[in-house]
Amino acid sequence: MKHRKLGKAGLEVSAIGLGCMGMSFSYGPPAYNNEMISLLRTAAERGVTFFDTAEVYGPFTN
Repeated sequence: MKHRKLGKAGLEVSAIGLGCMGMSFSYGPPAYNNEMISLLRTAAERGVTFFDTAEVYGPFTN
């Protein structure tokens, strides 16, 4: 997995990220927790280190 520097602090993240908004918000009903946990684990196993998430997607949920 390629990595890129994010911002000026020198933080390195994977060039491919995983957008998490649809897991708990916006694109229909929230997905099943066990399916999303499996997706997150698979992404991490494949080298993804950039997960795009925010509290607005569901406080303490996303």
